[in-house]
Amino acid sequence: MALLSLLTTMFVVLVLSRFQLGNFQLVFNDQNVVEAIRKELLIPGWGVNTTDFCSWAGISCSSNNSMVERLDLSGFRLQGNVTLISELKALKWLDLSHNNFQGSIPLSFGNLSMLQYLDLSFNKFGNSIPSELGKLKNLKALNLSNNWLTGVVPNELKGLENLQDFQISTNSLYGTIPFWVGNLTNLKVLAAYENEFSGDIPFNLGLNSELSLLNLHSNQLQGTIPESICANGNLKFLVLTQNKLNGTIPESIGNCKGLSSIRIGNNNLIGGVPKAVGNISSLTYFEADSNSLSGEIVAEFAKCSNLTLLNLASNEFSGTIPPEFGELNNLQELIVSGNNLYGEIPTSVLKCKNLNKLDLSNNKFNGTIPADICNTSRLQYLLLGENSIRGEIPHEIGNCVKLLELQMGNNELIGSIPSEIGHMKNLQISLNLSHNHLHGQLPQDLGKLDKLVSLDVSDNQLSGNIPSALKGMQSLIEVNFSSNRFSGPIPTFAPFQKSPNSSFLGNKGLCGDPLSGGCGDLNGYNHRIYGHKVSYRIVLAVIGSGLAVFVSVTVVVLLFMMRENQEKAAAKEAGIAIEETSSKPVILAGNVFVDNLKQAIDFDAVVKAVMKDSNKTSVGTFSTVYRADMPSGMILSVKKLKSMDRTIIHHQSKMIRELEKLSKLVHDNLARPVGFGIYEDVVLLLHQYYANGTLAQYLHTSSQEPEYKPDWPTRLAIAVGVAEGLAFLHHVAIIHLDISSGNVLLDSNFRPLVSEVEISRLLDPSRGTASISAVAGSFGYIPPEYAYTMQVTAPGNVYSYGVVLLEILTTRLPVDEDFGEGIDLVKWVHGAPARGETPEQILDARLSTISFSWRKEMLAALKIALLCTDVTPAKRPKMKKVVEMLQEITES
Repeated sequence: MALLSLLTTMFVVLVLSRFQLGNFQLVFNDQNVVEAIRKELLIPGWGVNTTDFCSWAGISCSSNNSMVERLDLSGFRLQGNVTLISELKALKWLDLSHNNFQGSIPLSFGNLSMLQYLDLSFNKFGNSIPSELGKLKNLKALNLSNNWLTGVVPNELKGLENLQDFQISTNSLYGTIPFWVGNLTNLKVLAAYENEFSGDIPFNLGLNSELSLLNLHSNQLQGTIPESICANGNLKFLVLTQNKLNGTIPESIGNCKGLSSIRIGNNNLIGGVPKAVGNISSLTYFEADSNSLSGEIVAEFAKCSNLTLLNLASNEFSGTIPPEFGELNNLQELIVSGNNLYGEIPTSVLKCKNLNKLDLSNNKFNGTIPADICNTSRLQYLLLGENSIRGEIPHEIGNCVKLLELQMGNNELIGSIPSEIGHMKNLQISLNLSHNHLHGQLPQDLGKLDKLVSLDVSDNQLSGNIPSALKGMQSLIEVNFSSNRFSGPIPTFAPFQKSPNSSFLGNKGLCGDPLSGGCGDLNGYNHRIYGHKVSYRIVLAVIGSGLAVFVSVTVVVLLFMMRENQEKAAAKEAGIAIEETSSKPVILAGNVFVDNLKQAIDFDAVVKAVMKDSNKTSVGTFSTVYRADMPSGMILSVKKLKSMDRTIIHHQSKMIRELEKLSKLVHDNLARPVGFGIYEDVVLLLHQYYANGTLAQYLHTSSQEPEYKPDWPTRLAIAVGVAEGLAFLHHVAIIHLDISSGNVLLDSNFRPLVSEVEISRLLDPSRGTASISAVAGSFGYIPPEYAYTMQVTAPGNVYSYGVVLLEILTTRLPVDEDFGEGIDLVKWVHGAPARGETPEQILDARLSTISFSWRKEMLAALKIALLCTDVTPAKRPKMKKVVEMLQEITES
């Protein structure tokens, strides 16, 4: 018995020893693999404080045998070969998203048999989707979106029977969406938008699974919307916009009672909206614009109590708007433009307390404007143009105090323009009363609309003088008084004189600039004087141009001669000692304006920093910027001024006074100098250092990183901040010489600070600002008029700001070869209508497709950017008005 017991004990010990040895071998293998991955991918933080790889960032191990089960390397900006990861055989979760991995997806990933979650999104993986991934039988989530993948979806993936989340959007995949996708019984999410898929949507999609999200927008899909998508009633989001779908909206859509968003616009759909839509109690957005839908608008929409937006524009709907729509208390936007609707303006809809936009334009409405048109206090957009609306404009229109845009053109309106329109102080975008039968005089109170940008009263029967009170419309940039019965002189008001004469034609009794000839009995005399004025202007322009060229050449020659003489004199006096001086530059003058920074700033360290190219952070039109690390630990941003330095030094006392003034110029969005230094013929301007860099880096570098997160609220705040900074400069009579995204700094909270402000003062300290002979501004930001005026002006600043705003909205460079030869960002944006592109196609889709509210705000900001970049300087708004318009966006 003793022998038997001994043998049994030895056997158990041997088995345990073998098991532990085997287990040790497994740990050793995973540890070696992880160590090899660290060396290949240079993962920050791995192996720094401990050799316990299971505690390294992004790694989770099993509790019993220390094998790696989860590897999350998302957002590390990694690059390199990821094939080694396939040796971690126990992996259940692998997230490599938001990195810089390139090449093909490793075939060996198909050997990770335990894998349940695989996310390779937001990288640069190319070529086709490997069929080997079809071997991952336990996979529940597969995300390959936002890569460079091409080819078709391999049929081998049909073996992924446990797949719940399948995302392959924003690639270059083509072919059809495979039929077998509809057989995946666990599928809940299918996102394949922004590819090149064609053919039909599988007719069994949603039939065998609890599909909750289907997003296939921006492909070339044809055929009908399958009835099956709502077979199980779990669909919550349906996005099929911008395809070539035909047929009707399926009746079964009413089965999806939890459906929140239906976006099926820009297709070829026909028929009516099924009445079953009233069963969708959770419906918030319904967008079916730009199709060929017809019939009457169903009253059943009124049962969707959560409906916020209803967009049925550009279809073939007829009949009237159901009065039941007045029950939609959450409705914010009703857009039915471009249909065949008729009848009275629906007074019931006006009772919707949250209504923000009512667009009935381009229909056949033939009633009158109801007196209670503005019962809703939140209405901002009222678009009634291109109908057959008759009767008078009610005096109660003045109650629409929050209106930003009022379009009533191309109707059958009669009577006079009510003076109460002048009560709508927020009216901003447009007031259009053109092509009606209005008569009488223009009310003086129109002059109170100081935010209005566009006024059109053309093609009416208006008479009398154009009131001088309209000069109160200080934001006005576009007017049209043509084809009326106006008489008398056109008031002297810049927006009038800067307008084309076509804006005043068709008024026989009207006279004055911009129409040819003067007014009254002095017509001939004034004409002669006017002719002389033109001649004088031409002569002065020629003389001025000649003088400008002469002065510019003279200055260049003198500067060259001065430099040559000084260098000769220095060579004679110092000889070889010149080299010694250059190695140890001496500070001739310098000061720190902020008392508590004087001890922290070392001028010798500043000079040494600008001597090293490795410290260079950016190069601008007028300066090169360096990073300077002080011995105290403080970091400075140092601007080394360029060719105009000698001129500045000759006005050294004035320069110092200007810098001291600027250092006291307090505004949250201006970067102020904290000091300066002069050595030899070099001027250094000292600023605080901002680690987030410039707006240009943020838009064109950081936003291209894989870990980038959509950030429209941040961008909008930056746009407002830059505008406020510039508006303040203009208020204190400073014109900026180089507005660009590269001259907007971002602090740790992404607060924008306009930099290079001091340059406009230092170029000519005796005057402060105005014109210079050198080219002012950065390429792509320079206003078109600068080519012939050579004047830096406030409207020119507005133009440059408009370019920055377009950058913010599009994430495109101001100059890019993709635009075509001779085309910059401004021309590309303004040319969108000619290319058949919508405003939405101009915006950065990563932002505009996130939510309706973001898209709405971006479109509003785009309108402002278009105003700012108008080719005519007089038509651009002032920066103060730009700030107000942007603030309207943030407040709404």
